[in-house]
Amino acid sequence: MKPKVIFAAVILSAAQFVSAQTNLAFSSAEGFGQFASGGRGGEVFHVTTLADSGAGSFRDAVSKPNRVVVFDVSGIIRLKSNVAVSSDISIFGQTAPGDGVMIYGRTVSFSGQKNIVVRYLRFREGIAGDKGKCSVNLSKGSDMIFDHCSIEWGRWDCLGLTQGSHDITFQNCIIGEGVDPQRFGSLSDDVTNITYTHNLWINNQSRNPKAKGRIQYINNVVYNWGVCGLVGGHSAGDHFQDVVGNYFIAGPNSSSHAVGECAATDHIFLKNNFVDSDKDGKLNGRELVPADFGSGEKAPTFVESPSNGSLDNLKIESAEAALKNILENVGCSLHRDSVDARLIDEVKSFGTRGKISHSEAEVGGVGELKAVHAPANLKALDAE
Repeated sequence: MKPKVIFAAVILSAAQFVSAQTNLAFSSAEGFGQFASGGRGGEVFHVTTLADSGAGSFRDAVSKPNRVVVFDVSGIIRLKSNVAVSSDISIFGQTAPGDGVMIYGRTVSFSGQKNIVVRYLRFREGIAGDKGKCSVNLSKGSDMIFDHCSIEWGRWDCLGLTQGSHDITFQNCIIGEGVDPQRFGSLSDDVTNITYTHNLWINNQSRNPKAKGRIQYINNVVYNWGVCGLVGGHSAGDHFQDVVGNYFIAGPNSSSHAVGECAATDHIFLKNNFVDSDKDGKLNGRELVPADFGSGEKAPTFVESPSNGSLDNLKIESAEAALKNILENVGCSLHRDSVDARLIDEVKSFGTRGKISHSEAEVGGVGELKAVHAPANLKALDAE
């Protein structure tokens, strides 16, 4: 079937893409990636098939720049090889019918690209993917925002964010359940102006993320880390992490190190974070304090004010309010599938459930996402 391609200006008003006054990517966009325009003004490309490739496929849709990608189909797109996404593109999973879209089996790469908006998609590499790859790879990229995405089952890290990438936001995302061989959340290395806000980091052995660069880490929840939760840069280069309003909740596999692996070259602004380490099924955390990060050579340098610019462009809540918000809204949450529903239920156990797994098969597998074919819901472009 030949894909439908129409110029965006013909079928969508400016208000559906962006606030005219602020030029935000969408009205709830925050952080360093909030002004990415994606494919605004380009052609609207309809994904019409769940096939790995060919006309109307996801691979076809993202192969060229200056596109707004919408979905006339829901279900599981089973990749046979890795997919590379072009610059100047918007990918709007919220337009899919049914329960939305999962991209499964291989890596989706945004490396070397710029100006990208991605919303309401599930990226899951899985154990059949390439060793050394991530569910989302992003090196040498800039000016992007990922909102309400589920980024899971990466083989090296779930999210690889490296090599000079800058001005990028991940908000309202689930980043978790990494699989063999590393089972890590994210290596965020040699990066500048990265915002992580209102994300759930869950069932990762470590790196929630490993924060090497200039990073805003605001109102995240980390659940059931293994060796360590939030990891410092601990290297000769200077790193700057603004850590505000996060909640660290130990699970069955968690060590006592909610944060750590730091050095004096980690410059940390610390405010209003909490840790619940007793695994007793109740939310009863205490405030995270500088001593939790380590002592002696493993102690970071604490600073009195944010290092990465003003936090005024972020919605900042208390750690407990952020937890409530995340449980209700995080991930591809317009229609949560069985995988994300299970992860949310594990967090709600407050320490008694959760598992760091070797493969997705250990936790029930890919599950079912019913294939539905229907015209893309263009009104959903306003969904927040």
